[in-house]
Amino acid sequence: MTITPQAIGIIGCGDICRKAYLPGAAHYAITEVVAVADLDVDRARSVAAEHGVAKGCSVEDLLADPEIVLVENLTTPKVHAEINRAILAAGKHVYCEKPFALSLAEAAPLVEMAAARNLRISSAPDTFLGHGLQTCRRTVDEGAIGTVVGGVMHMACPGHESWHPSPAFYYQAGGGPLFDMGPYYITALVSILGPVRRVCGIARKGREEREITSQPLAGTRIPVEVPTHICGVLDFACGAAVNLIMSFDVFGHHLPRLELYGTEGSLSLPDPNHFVGPVSLKRGRDDWQETPCPGPEHRRGAGAADLLHAVAAKRPHRADGALAVHVVEVMEALVTAGTEHRVVDLTTTCQRPEAVQVDGPEDGF
Repeated sequence: MTITPQAIGIIGCGDICRKAYLPGAAHYAITEVVAVADLDVDRARSVAAEHGVAKGCSVEDLLADPEIVLVENLTTPKVHAEINRAILAAGKHVYCEKPFALSLAEAAPLVEMAAARNLRISSAPDTFLGHGLQTCRRTVDEGAIGTVVGGVMHMACPGHESWHPSPAFYYQAGGGPLFDMGPYYITALVSILGPVRRVCGIARKGREEREITSQPLAGTRIPVEVPTHICGVLDFACGAAVNLIMSFDVFGHHLPRLELYGTEGSLSLPDPNHFVGPVSLKRGRDDWQETPCPGPEHRRGAGAADLLHAVAAKRPHRADGALAVHVVEVMEALVTAGTEHRVVDLTTTCQRPEAVQVDGPEDGF
């Protein structure tokens, strides 16, 4: 099948642009980056020159380019919603880095705006499209562990101030362990189990301020504005109850990242921040066995590639706006439940994305 490359642009020229999204776009025949933009236009021009992109420019110039059909929004979380609106207003499809927005109130109108303009909107993480998590989905769908009763998801580390050169935003609105890493874990399980119907939890700050020990800001103290240790339970509509810990207050642990427990066995899932395995299955009282993970290789930008293939094929794309909005509401509800000490019922839902083909055309899309 002949694939016609589609012109895309990128807003935000930080490390994730250079190290992940530009190489990722080059991996897919349907995505061709023709422009990159940044508030610092000189940085945009430098990144364009470094990666062989035709144009490095201002955000305004990128949005005015009639050739570009989709824009990847790689800006900081607090401006995701604002930039997404500007992209849609310019008549272009959106693919946004996680988190899609900081609240349901910010997120929901964006999907409505896209629909009104006959545009598509999509959001990271797209790692659930990789053959690791897709293998987990097939394993559950085939009944290998029976009916899923429960599970766990854990992301716990001591925070980012020891290695990140400018970590303050991780402790501001849109940061914290839940909004930083939660989208990977929650999206992975929603793609396998379907939507969440309610949550409960407890949220804490380990410290009111943090001291940066990385260069160049070593010794700087930064205020902590968001919970840094969240414990919760997600009650999925399918009946599974999944325990969650998301923390920047843990120096070491032996917790599994993701596991699902069913009436016939257990499933160990891979790191949802990556596209690959390993996947391990335990059936009944048998020993754990690593499960082969066949499928196409995927990289960052898989969701944008799938969106463009979906437009051409006139089908739904997988990392769609409803999924993104639902994950935002789950995270917001966990914080609300944790700070107000109550159960929070979800108001949104979504469909499980269509499975990726193992040997299909167009990278399984």
